[in-house]
This record gives sequence, structure tokens and C-alpha cells, in this order.
Amino acid sequence: MASSTARTAAGPARPMRADARRNYERLLTEARAVFAQYGTDGSLEEIARRSGVGIGTLYRHFPNRQSMMCAVFQEALAALLERSRELAAAEQPCTALVEWLRAIITHAGEYRGLSRALMSASHDRGSALSSCSEPLHAAGERLLVRAQLSGSVRADVSIADLMQLTNAIALAAEQDPKDQELADRLLTLTLRGLRADGPADGA
Repeated sequence: MASSTARTAAGPARPMRADARRNYERLLTEARAVFAQYGTDGSLEEIARRSGVGIGTLYRHFPNRQSMMCAVFQEALAALLERSRELAAAEQPCTALVEWLRAIITHAGEYRGLSRALMSASHDRGSALSSCSEPLHAAGERLLVRAQLSGSVRADVSIADLMQLTNAIALAAEQDPKDQELADRLLTLTLRGLRADGPADGA
């Protein structure tokens, strides 16, 4: 469900007027439809047209494409963060980490181009998408550290590397949509390199 508040870089969220909230909700609904149909490079002008507003109204709510993508991704982001909290108490830390990485790949593959954008955002803290990627990094870091403390994942593995790998896997799967098992095969291959000496608990 979309938020009824507006956020700015300079300050906290503020309540929207009813008409502005309706425009915001319509824009998000149409953005999801356009991104699902055309990928995240879909036309912003088309999103505005479908929403029944001018392009200026779109830019008042979403100053750039990345800010719109972040808004579209909020529901998936909330689900991923909630899942990370559930997995934080799992008996097998490595299995929990693997399950969460699979969920990241699944969500990154929902919109063509999202995985590439998330990879770019990890190198650009000024990107609007960084407000999505940073909470994911923090959640993944907690699961990774727990797996490392259990002795099942190598100590030199970083969450930054894992996030880049998962986005790269999602991007590879995006390029070959007919191979439904590709993402899981690539993740399995990747995980073999993460294991500490000895058997891991489910990687």
C-alpha cells in the first residue's frame, strides 16, 4: 500500500492533500503497470498520461526515475525486511542467509531493469534508490554475520559482494527468461564459494 505522505531530501515526511494523494496513488499504480510491461525504462510520459496528469505533476511527486522506482519497490522492500527479521532466529544461519538471497533475486526480477538499477545505486549514495538498497544491505549484513559466526560462511565474505552477486544473477536470469532454473543454478554455484571449511548447513 502506498504511503499518504511525501518525502523530500531536505526534510521528513509531510501529509499530502487529498488531491495530491490521489495523484500519487494513480501514478504509482500506473508506474507498476508500465514497468511490468516495458521494464524500468518505461516512459514516464506514458505513466503520467495513463494517470490522467501532466508530466509536471509526475515530477513534483517523483523528481527522477530512480525516486519512482524506489516508491514502486517499497512493498517488496517491506516484505524483504520482514522476512530478514523472521530468518534472524532460524536454527540454521547459513540456510537462512541463502533463503533471503533467493528472495532478493526473485524480487529484483519482478521488473526488467531493476536489478541493473540496484547494482548502480550501490555505487551512488546520491541515488534515490539508495534509500531502498541501504536497508537491504543492513538486513543482509545481520544474516551474514550470524552465518559467519556459526562457522558456515567464510569470514572474508562481505554483504556488498553478496548483494552485487544476487543482482547480477537476477540480471542474468532476466536476459534468459526461458530458463526458469537459471537463477537458482547460479546462486548454488556462488554459494559453493562462500562456504567455510567443512560442510555448511544448507548452502
